[in-house]
Amino acid sequence: MDEYQIVERIKELYKAEQIHQGVYFLINDSRITSTILYKNLYKQNPSIDNQVIGYVYVNRTYNLSTFEFPMLVHDMDFRLLYLNKVGYVYEPDSLFKDEWFNTAIFSNLKYFVAVYEFEDKLAIELVDLDVVANNLNLPKIVSSVLGSKSLRTNVITSDERNKIFELLADQKLFAGYTRFDALDMVCDYFDNNNHDLAKQVFKISLAYERVFRPYRVVYDTKTWQPVVF
Repeated sequence: MDEYQIVERIKELYKAEQIHQGVYFLINDSRITSTILYKNLYKQNPSIDNQVIGYVYVNRTYNLSTFEFPMLVHDMDFRLLYLNKVGYVYEPDSLFKDEWFNTAIFSNLKYFVAVYEFEDKLAIELVDLDVVANNLNLPKIVSSVLGSKSLRTNVITSDERNKIFELLADQKLFAGYTRFDALDMVCDYFDNNNHDLAKQVFKISLAYERVFRPYRVVYDTKTWQPVVF
């Protein structure tokens, strides 16, 4: 499946109300399954891990900033998914207890997809996980914290995870701003109508395109046709 086919598939499933708010896995035979169903499939056939090519997040938002810049909201997903893809699992704790990333390794995971409905519009934004990871400097950060993978266990401690998150958050990749600062300005501009931030938000939008390289389609949920938004 290419990017266009994936986005169209998700749109049709959403239109038919077969997917709702939640997290889904995209399988390489075009199936999209919920995390609950995935766990059952995994118990029957653990090799299904190798068939997962996408992680899909579906939600409704009342914030125009989230609709316009969804990837700024999902920084934790990129870190978790990248670490999982390259072979690491998490030390069990109360936060991540019994979650898929404590057991499964999705070595063929390629896409992260954010699906947001806002008023009568649906935005589906897809990014290539490897491209985003490289642009976020994740390989370098992970190597600096964890060292050589061949010389250690594949289980990440909470301290190691937090250090990776901290180094990632400190980077100023969005027009000279950290992700948190960029998100604050985007929210202030779109949700609070602070138009004094127009120049900064424009620069952030250019950096956003450079970092995430998103494939994005917005649909009118009345006609289900693509629209410019």
